[in-house]
Amino acid sequence: MAMGSIRAGGGDDEDGLDATPMSDINVTPMVDVMLVLLIIFMVAAPLMTTGVPVQLPKTSAAKVAQSQKPLEVSIDKEGHPFIAKDGFTNETLMPRLRELKAQNPEQVVLVRGDRDVPYGKIMEVMGLVGQAGFTKVSLIAQSPGGAAAPATPAPASETAR
Repeated sequence: MAMGSIRAGGGDDEDGLDATPMSDINVTPMVDVMLVLLIIFMVAAPLMTTGVPVQLPKTSAAKVAQSQKPLEVSIDKEGHPFIAKDGFTNETLMPRLRELKAQNPEQVVLVRGDRDVPYGKIMEVMGLVGQAGFTKVSLIAQSPGGAAAPATPAPASETAR
């Protein structure tokens, strides 16, 4: 909307209005759209978790920086292993891990185990990861702040003991 300004000393117009339009931009609609987008992203961000939902144990270990996306092996409450969201048995997990190892020999593997799963079951899956040839294997635990934090990578031979 353009409005004229009133001139003090008469002018070309009979009303005393200037004929030049004002160039103010109304930013209210843009701010409204941005706030709606912000709310949508705030609601959607927690829903973008990867893998199978598990209750992670808490740890005070420092976070490790990763240069590439690690491979996540999850173990749900019932003790079933998953790679991403694909379920496996102990017999079918090993061939798939070997395929992934052949694709990327330097792949980092993060093992996520539900806190209710017995320690022996997690170690069994970590042993399968080590037998597949992965040397950079870490456990993921929940940090005191609530976010998932991987433990420091350790060689597979040390973690499979």
